[in-house]
Amino acid sequence: MKVLILYYSMYGHIHRMAEAVAEGVKEIQGAEAILRRVPETLSNDILTAMGAIEAQKSFSHIPICKIDELAEADAIIFGTPTRFGNMCGQMRQFLDATGQLWQKGALIGKVGSIFTSSATQHGGQETTILTFSTNLFHHGMVIVGLPYSFQDQMGIEEIKGGSPYGASTIAGGKGERMPSQKELSAAHFQGKHVANIASKLVR
Repeated sequence: MKVLILYYSMYGHIHRMAEAVAEGVKEIQGAEAILRRVPETLSNDILTAMGAIEAQKSFSHIPICKIDELAEADAIIFGTPTRFGNMCGQMRQFLDATGQLWQKGALIGKVGSIFTSSATQHGGQETTILTFSTNLFHHGMVIVGLPYSFQDQMGIEEIKGGSPYGASTIAGGKGERMPSQKELSAAHFQGKHVANIASKLVR
């Protein structure tokens, strides 16, 4: 069973969450975690000005996803930073190229799930996941979130991301905050949960 973890990361926050998702996927017997990135749309000059070039070197070894790989997967877990309460433009452009998959119904019945990040605690994490979900509905996917059986999303003992819609992390205004242990645990739980549900659907 193949679980595709498809993401965009600018400074490494979503990449680190994707790694935790993959670790969770691998805990389900027979599940293979496949990490892929969507193509970059910004020029090197812009990325340099944004201070992202050095950060992206740490995950440049992750292959760029091909559209057909979505159809080959049994489940797809998408990761995107938040841009004004929506997915980032890089992810948007990639999804806009999936029209042929939609015409064929290639993703119908596959499990889909989403995780995200934002600069601030109230920077649109939940709206990003919810607005992203409409794409999965159009493709006929079975949407899975982060259930309350992951109890670390509860409580107010520390500032943290995470909601029943999916795992998330708070990056800070300058990207200075990397995912906390509880946020990584949420991503791990989500990966395992998605893989477990997908394993039941592919039997």
